[in-house]
Amino acid sequence: MDEVKVLQVKQSVFAANDRQADQLRAQLKKKGIFLLNLMSSPGSGKTTTLKRTIEMLGGEFRIGVMEADIDSDVDARAIAVTGAKAIQLHTGGMCHLDAEMTRQGLEGLDADDVELAILENVGNLVCPAEFDTGAVKNAMILSVPEGHDKPLKYPLMFSVCDVVLVNKMDVMPYFDFDLDQCRAYVQMRNPNAVVIPICARTGEGMGPWIEWLRSQILAWRADDFATEKVEV
Repeated sequence: MDEVKVLQVKQSVFAANDRQADQLRAQLKKKGIFLLNLMSSPGSGKTTTLKRTIEMLGGEFRIGVMEADIDSDVDARAIAVTGAKAIQLHTGGMCHLDAEMTRQGLEGLDADDVELAILENVGNLVCPAEFDTGAVKNAMILSVPEGHDKPLKYPLMFSVCDVVLVNKMDVMPYFDFDLDQCRAYVQMRNPNAVVIPICARTGEGMGPWIEWLRSQILAWRADDFATEKVEV
């Protein structure tokens, strides 16, 4: 039987996306735009966290938000009331954004006057982690009701994140959630990841998150990325 040629399409797609992501980062650097990629599962509190973040940082940086969903414009409308620039990105059924989609979103956002651009990625703990969007930093939200064992079940997501926000701390007494164990599991996947417990609804813990984000933006502006772990 003749040998069949096997083409590693997935590797090729990722390699092409990585090149586009590097190019996008370089372009954003020249424009002075810090891009944050925010990921999580549906219902973890991404939009509520973003609204709090805009409220606390909006006086320091001009903020623009790209809301990615398969359909609807609910999240973009929620962000628009904060006064930040907002655009809804429909992925046409795809469960993630890649670098080219992000570039198109930034163009649609008209981000030239934005200093902090935030991409709220599609709610999913698998696909978004596989694609480099061109962001400077990756953040993810893990909500208490999801359980402290998620870093074991979704290793790539926690491996690519620079910071993990443990949201909905106000309901922890009602769930079997072990914060210390969660920290340990995150460290197994990514020893450099910062874990910050928050409650976006009440504002609890948002101070350390804002300080972390501010420090990353300022370090990036100074061409000196922060590498030391922030104690929270």
